[in-house]
Amino acid sequence: MIRPLRAGLALAAALSLSLPAFAQAPAARPATAQAQPFRLAPGEWPQSKSDLKADADIRFGALPNGMRYAIRRQTIPPKQAAIRLWFDTGSLMETDAQQGLAHFLEHMAFNGSKGVKEGEMIKILERLGLAFGADTNASTGFDETIYKLDLPRTDDETVDTSLMLMREAAGELTIDQAAVDRERGIVLSEERARDTPGYRLLKERLAFLMPGQRVPTRYPIGEVEVLKTAPAGQLRDYYQRWYRPERAVLVVVGDFDVAAMEAKIRARFSDWKADGPAGVEPDLGAVRPRRTEAKVVVEPGAPLSMQVSWVKPPEKRPDTAATRRRDLVERLGFSVLNRRFSALARAADPPFIAAGAYAGDTFDSQETTTVAVNAEPSRWRQALAAVEREQRRAVQFGVRQDELDREIEEMRALLKAAVAGAATRRPADLAGEIVGALGDDLVVTSPAEDLALFEAAVKDLKAAEVSAALKRAFEGGGPLVFVATPQPIEGAETTVLAALEASRQVAVTPPAAPAQIAWPYETFGAPGKVAERREVADLGTTFVRFENGVRLSVKPTTFRDDEVLVRVNVGDGMLDLPKDRQSMSWAGSAFLEGGLKKISNEDMERVLASKVYGTSFSIGDDAFVLSGGTRTDDLPTQLQVLAAYVSEPGWRAEAFQRLKAAGRTIHDQYEATTSGVLQRDLGGLLHSGDPRWTFPTREEIAGAELQQLQAQIAPHLANDPIEVVIVGDVTVDQAIETVAATFGALPKRPDPKPVPDAQRQVRFPAAPKDPVVLTHKGRADQAIGYIGWPTTDFWENPQRARETAVLGEVMRLRLMEELRETQGSTYSPSLSYNHSLVWTGWGYIAASVEVPPEKLSEFFADVQKIAADLKAKPISEDELARAKKPRLEGFQRARVTNQYWLGQLGGGQADPRRLDMIRELIPGTEKVTAADVQRAAQTFLREERAYRLMVRPRPQVASTAAATK
Repeated sequence: MIRPLRAGLALAAALSLSLPAFAQAPAARPATAQAQPFRLAPGEWPQSKSDLKADADIRFGALPNGMRYAIRRQTIPPKQAAIRLWFDTGSLMETDAQQGLAHFLEHMAFNGSKGVKEGEMIKILERLGLAFGADTNASTGFDETIYKLDLPRTDDETVDTSLMLMREAAGELTIDQAAVDRERGIVLSEERARDTPGYRLLKERLAFLMPGQRVPTRYPIGEVEVLKTAPAGQLRDYYQRWYRPERAVLVVVGDFDVAAMEAKIRARFSDWKADGPAGVEPDLGAVRPRRTEAKVVVEPGAPLSMQVSWVKPPEKRPDTAATRRRDLVERLGFSVLNRRFSALARAADPPFIAAGAYAGDTFDSQETTTVAVNAEPSRWRQALAAVEREQRRAVQFGVRQDELDREIEEMRALLKAAVAGAATRRPADLAGEIVGALGDDLVVTSPAEDLALFEAAVKDLKAAEVSAALKRAFEGGGPLVFVATPQPIEGAETTVLAALEASRQVAVTPPAAPAQIAWPYETFGAPGKVAERREVADLGTTFVRFENGVRLSVKPTTFRDDEVLVRVNVGDGMLDLPKDRQSMSWAGSAFLEGGLKKISNEDMERVLASKVYGTSFSIGDDAFVLSGGTRTDDLPTQLQVLAAYVSEPGWRAEAFQRLKAAGRTIHDQYEATTSGVLQRDLGGLLHSGDPRWTFPTREEIAGAELQQLQAQIAPHLANDPIEVVIVGDVTVDQAIETVAATFGALPKRPDPKPVPDAQRQVRFPAAPKDPVVLTHKGRADQAIGYIGWPTTDFWENPQRARETAVLGEVMRLRLMEELRETQGSTYSPSLSYNHSLVWTGWGYIAASVEVPPEKLSEFFADVQKIAADLKAKPISEDELARAKKPRLEGFQRARVTNQYWLGQLGGGQADPRRLDMIRELIPGTEKVTAADVQRAAQTFLREERAYRLMVRPRPQVASTAAATK
């Protein structure tokens, strides 16, 4: 895969602001004011040029050949480890003739070396219990390449084999011409899949922001013609110039002896020597002087978005306490500004859907500060004016002390939570922290040190200093206004610049301070009393029933210090909805955004700024689900928030209208790609058109009313049975006490009642004579093939369901081997399966693939050939082991996470079969034989029941593309 772009660039690339029903983007790294350029010497770590204290639990070292390594022992979870091999090279280092070969080379690391023949590396890892994609992966970016292994065990065989494979990738690749030719189709498939409206807009935006610089000319996916024709010699040249020990860092984190691991690394990598001359660092180009400019790009498959940016030359100096303090002060300023944008978006008549400001270094090429905004296409003027004035208000009048104090409190709470949970971070997370610091030459500091630096920085911090930092962030060339619109704007750039200038003429006033408000949901009445308590010793779980009917399941764990997860299941979810009416689950985020009866979401975030809590809502198959994650001391607050949403939701209309505004172009976004169309339509198709799973049409979104959402949810929240599941760093008594004070204090709830059998009936679609055809508006060479067979629900025969799941894993191996490794036709063959715990008789096993349209018939034939072979003869013991072992190791690793138990324990009090399912998951999978897999194939992979589906380009799109060529 190609690694996502870093920091502010990633936020802009994804257009992922605080949109309703969409995931929020990660916080961007602020720009760092730096004075003197520097570069580390081979084998040197950044702490040697800094006053910052590197994490003492990490052993930093270097070999005589210049390769660096970082080793950290982490015994939780036991016997697991993460290995990362990082190279200081990416697409920026390619020549014109090599565009795309840095990423291509990443693929070749899995296709043959001096010690491992082509096609064997993945099989070796599967035999050790690693799943390709999940545990075995790699990524290529503009300026770095990363190879990743997550080890299920740290025995000598697994560790030694993994280090051997990393050493082979580092310096022993054969890069055979025939193997290169076989891999071309896979890389070209990835290029097709990634050519989306968002990606095309990213390219346009960078070209506008960085004219004459190297970044816009070196995208990691590269140029199609190079991918089709580049000889192996070009890959080998890149490999020899840039895969060198002095540009490499090996990171190993896990349950092992550090000294022993260091000895293994030295023994394995000390003989690695660079071959041939080193590559010359590329000229990244200078930042051009800029004035106020605009660029309008019409992209029908994208929502309307705008970025207003200021640019200036980059500077780089060592990571020090002083630079971190400056970064923090600036970040706090952006946090205040973004809070103001959020308030505007939540207003009764918001000028935009979402907006956010950020700053970052773009691959050592340019410092960029950006205000990004998403809006309805018809309201781009209002959106541009609103963000321009709010940005100008912040620069002119600065931030208020009360706003700053709130952001400090929120950041402090998160840092304290990180300190409390530091000892139980996962190896993969720790390895990711180390690798994430490498590209920017940052010192890897501990959470405790981060908190200490923070407290020192914010001590006596005044709003005036933050205001000055925020003002400086908007200095530079610009503003540069980039507008991506699904429909043309008359006058294009001229019109946009005139609208910007008109907004500049409007005076702004200082921001008004908000009214003081207290958290109104600290009490819910007299605490409830426990009516029943019983232990499930083998699962480490306590079941509690309160006198008001609320049920509680508690599992104390030591998996993560100071982490507590909460899930609240109310009623029966989708089972409660009428079978002839569409579910309003698509609008679920408006329920949370609507806040609470006595307090808005905006005010709730403000008054609870010092608390760590979470909220999410979904309509599940068998429950309306509210959930969140918190730290141990904030569990009362977490439960207060969730109980308030159950008992007194706010149902504010503006939140629903904001969601509808975002949804006006959602169909255009879905239809722009093959995967979007499949994501939108597959649920309804696999449930034979049952409206509970269909996605609303444009007209249905436009005509939807808040009352419809309220009618589906409110009666169940108010009257249906409640089950609370709490898992994590908490005692049973703590959990009982906090639930008693919240959910236990609510009015009496009935006991769960059986759901009528008719409500559980859902049909998998019958096999069509010809494949069902869906169409998209993307590239003419993009298509998806999908083929599925009905199976059955889990409870009909639990062991057979486990056997069918292993069959699915075997099919996954076969698809990868045939379509990816042998044919080289696709990047992403996919296999999925499901045996419902809720819907009677409903389950499936399905394969899908992204290929050019002309290869769809071949895909269906290949899958049917695999199915026929699986029915005709038993699989080998080696193939069975490669299918089962990663699955079993995945179960073992999941069982030492709070997330696993939060999901598994729900419903266990009312349906004890669910507890047996947990108990039998691993032993039931272990006992699956080759004969069982063959029998499952014979039972379910029947030709006459195969449901075929294809997503093809719309005919007029295909003909237009052909004419253009």
